[in-house]
Amino acid sequence: MAESRNANAKSSNGKPSGAVNPYAIDLNNFTKRLNLLYSHWKEHHNDLWGASDVLAIATPPASEDLRYLKSSALNIWLVGYEFPETIMVFLKKQIHFLCSQKKASLLEVVKKSAKEAMSVEVVMHVKTKSDDGSDLMDIIFHAVLAQSNSNGHDTPVIGHIARESPEGKLLETWDEKLKNANCELSDVTNGFSDLFSVKDSIELTNVRKAAFLTSSVMKQFVVPKLEKVIDEEKKISHSSLMDDTEKAILEPARIKVKLKAENVDICYPPIFQSGGEFDLKPSAASNDENLYYDSTSVIICAIGSRYNSYCSNIARTFLIDANPLQSKAYEVLLKAHEAAISELKSGNKISAVYQAALSVVEKDAPELIANLTKTAGTGIGLEFRESGLSLNSKNDRILRQGMVFNVSLGFQNLQAETKKPKTQKYSVLLADTVIVGEKIPDVVTSKSTKAVKDVAYSFNEDDQPKTKHEVRGSKTILSKATLRSDNHEMSKEELRRQHQAELARQKNEETARRLAGGGSSATDNRGGAKTIGDLVAYKNVNDLPPPREFMIQIDQKNEAIILPIHGSMVPFHVATVKSVSSQQDGNRTCYIRIIFNVPGTPFSPHDANSLKFQGSIYLKEVSFRSKDSRHISEVVQQIKTLRRQVTSRESERAERATLVSQEKLQLSSTKFKPIKLLDLWVRPPFGGRGRKLTGSLEAHTNGLRYSTSRPDERVDVMFANIKHAFFQPAEKEMITLVHFHLHNHIMVGNKKTKDVQFYIEVIDVVQTIGGGKRSAYDPDEIEEEQRERDRKNKINMDFQNFVNRVNDVWGQPQFKALDLEFDQPLRELGFHGVPHKVSAFIVPTSSCLVELIETPCVVITLSEIEIVNLERVGLGQKNFDMTVVFKDFKRDVLRIDSIPSTSLDGIKEWLNTTDLKYYESRLNLNWRPILKTITDDPEKFIEDGGWEFLNMEVSDSDSDKSVDSDQGYVPSDVQSDSGSDDEDDDSESLVESEDDEEEDSEEDSEEEEGKTWEELEREASYADREKGNDSDSEEERKRRKIKALGKSREPARAPTRPPSSSTHSTPSSAAIATPSSTTSSTT
Repeated sequence: MAESRNANAKSSNGKPSGAVNPYAIDLNNFTKRLNLLYSHWKEHHNDLWGASDVLAIATPPASEDLRYLKSSALNIWLVGYEFPETIMVFLKKQIHFLCSQKKASLLEVVKKSAKEAMSVEVVMHVKTKSDDGSDLMDIIFHAVLAQSNSNGHDTPVIGHIARESPEGKLLETWDEKLKNANCELSDVTNGFSDLFSVKDSIELTNVRKAAFLTSSVMKQFVVPKLEKVIDEEKKISHSSLMDDTEKAILEPARIKVKLKAENVDICYPPIFQSGGEFDLKPSAASNDENLYYDSTSVIICAIGSRYNSYCSNIARTFLIDANPLQSKAYEVLLKAHEAAISELKSGNKISAVYQAALSVVEKDAPELIANLTKTAGTGIGLEFRESGLSLNSKNDRILRQGMVFNVSLGFQNLQAETKKPKTQKYSVLLADTVIVGEKIPDVVTSKSTKAVKDVAYSFNEDDQPKTKHEVRGSKTILSKATLRSDNHEMSKEELRRQHQAELARQKNEETARRLAGGGSSATDNRGGAKTIGDLVAYKNVNDLPPPREFMIQIDQKNEAIILPIHGSMVPFHVATVKSVSSQQDGNRTCYIRIIFNVPGTPFSPHDANSLKFQGSIYLKEVSFRSKDSRHISEVVQQIKTLRRQVTSRESERAERATLVSQEKLQLSSTKFKPIKLLDLWVRPPFGGRGRKLTGSLEAHTNGLRYSTSRPDERVDVMFANIKHAFFQPAEKEMITLVHFHLHNHIMVGNKKTKDVQFYIEVIDVVQTIGGGKRSAYDPDEIEEEQRERDRKNKINMDFQNFVNRVNDVWGQPQFKALDLEFDQPLRELGFHGVPHKVSAFIVPTSSCLVELIETPCVVITLSEIEIVNLERVGLGQKNFDMTVVFKDFKRDVLRIDSIPSTSLDGIKEWLNTTDLKYYESRLNLNWRPILKTITDDPEKFIEDGGWEFLNMEVSDSDSDKSVDSDQGYVPSDVQSDSGSDDEDDDSESLVESEDDEEEDSEEDSEEEEGKTWEELEREASYADREKGNDSDSEEERKRRKIKALGKSREPARAPTRPPSSSTHSTPSSAAIATPSSTTSSTT
């Protein structure tokens, strides 16, 4: 598909931003790939590299034409950027660069890395603008001859890329000298093709991002665009569609794809073909003819995009009122395409891919063999078509894991039995970008569907193919301008239900695989006990301080309390003290009471000392009397202060012991203006009792640092430790913030946390004191509001600039594997709820569900969610709860309570569009035993249908069969005990009202006798008959009465009156009276 503009004219660049050099070379990547180049050159010296002793690669000048060159690909692969008009000569122990001064200064950093990793010396030859480089070339040739002579060869073999003709004065001079030199030339194109064929993890990430953009453009822009054009019968040319699609690729934000525009480009101008003129060759172009969409017409669309110069491709065919021949041709092509993709496994021959597709066509439609394309695609990567990796029947190279292919298959020049000239000839084409896997291939453009039901459109009712787009239950004849895929006869709820059913199937399969592999066996951190180290105040008796007086002493240095006991001073470590208190009696005598931690008592901490000295005798409590009240108060205060300090220190030490070690922050150079935000507050705040101070947040080489004017108030956040980054400007909130959710905990002051937030209050919280109302037209008030708006806008802009510059830093090659980018909450999808103790506004982002204003913050990663259960959903409910179940079943579920019912549809739609499976239930569930049951017996869980036990439609049909089916539920309102909820609620409320009346009468007269069980039984039976509950069993009625009258009573020992709810009743044995008893026990 048209190869004109320079494929790498745009490097994975971006504009310089302050302290950040946009052309910083990733030295780790350079070292690894340089090592790979030399080892590959040595291993395949004769078969792929043409027995060359030297590799000479010349990159031509930059061009606005889009083209793919091996020399440019080598530049990007090795150093991350293209260096036009640069000559690279690789010798065994030297690398020579001939380039301009600016390029030489950028390449200077690779000298040390090349020397240390490969013992290769990098030599720079700087060419001035007026110089043609001839003298510098002679120096390079002299070095080549010197190496050849040292190896005993008279004529060196110089490898070059034969297909690339020289461009520009520099390369023409070099080509002339190369041909006239005393050397032998060898083509090394195959060597570079094989070197580039297997992609590493960074390259595969770039391919995946490019493929995501490509498939997103196809699904979210091209298909809706075509449907709208056809639906409204508009006239639009292929070239106009091409231009619009190209803009969508170059501006990913238009289709809500969060990729930086400067890293994105097209592989070729998008191709749209219809109206009988089809060309399936890669060099095809969109013409100026209008899109043709009459009956039996075919539309072919192919688009390709690049991310950081790595290519991806997709092609789809759309059928309009297809006849049987066209439908069969597409179905056979789809089957052959899938067969070809399935053969892309490590160890297979490349020829097997095309052969698999050919076998399908031979079996299902042998008459179409002549029309099948001669290849099934090519390798793809830095070049759109990688030479040597063509998927044809003659290529016997072996597939390896990490190879990437553009699997493109089609039938061309097929004949349709129609009378219209523009539909007599047609072609069909499918293409996807596929990564070769060890066992199964990864189709990275699968987001855009190619199933028959999704690409076939029908306008004429008579010859509608039976697909999912058929109108259900509609008698209306569809007009020509109505697409089946846009038919709204199927409600949004029905479409959502269908998608959720498919998600349920996928989720159960995924959960089964994960449980079979032990995927949920994460460490259970619930209820971990804090441990305290050995408590040693003094190592021996001689270390005790000499007693000043025979009185209580506090040794701050050794953290000990020294008590006078039986004439001796006895030391106790302050950590053994549980509490200390003092009191004074009427005779001015003061008492001090010290209680110690003793093993075996409730709430005592479990530490190593109690286990070590299990047979010891412990002192539980000690009291002292004194006439000196001032001294007693001082001692109590000193013990409490010392105990608090030691407890805080030990707690912090225990927290730090579990931290994952982080890399050290590398401060950025002072040459450039730092990326900084000033006057920020931090959450969680630093400890201490002093006045809180604002600080500044600075971006450095490998992380961020927040610091205040106090030297001990400092927080370092490493880029590698950031899992999610959020920027939330102040809209309806009082603060603007940046928030970081981390992979591993860090310490902020003495607090261990995974969430760090930096914020500014945009509006000062001021309460106006005084007088009456102020006029809406008060100039002072208007001016004050304007100042507040200006301040808020300025703060938001400062934060936005900071975020943009940090995003630029994260766009550098060394950080691309981290896949970091600031995410911004989508307020229009937000809803109110109570995730912890207070109501908050919870907002989705592209990858998370967050609440960043109230503390503690909520950050839920969508990819970690197993399912979502919407609880207390039902008619008449003003709100409901949402429970998030994580893939790690050892992790507690997260509940968001009291969500308004008006948000239910919006939440369902959001969950559905993010491919999250949700269920609905009328009651809250007790999730811990449920998850424990699943992890204890995963096979039984899968056999019973997986998560389908949550399906309310299925559960409702089974709920009447067994009372035990409600095990695990925790009712939120009133739980019914029999089969009919409504009837039980009515009968229960009737009994409770009688009980209330009875209690009221008891308050009036303590001596009035209560009703017996027999009387209550008769009243309950009468009430049941009134409500139609005669069919209820004796056991069910008895259970309802027990619930209403007191669950702790035994029916066989019924009191003569129900227990009074008066505060004078005591829960003693006397409260359970014999039948003859007429009084209740009181205190």
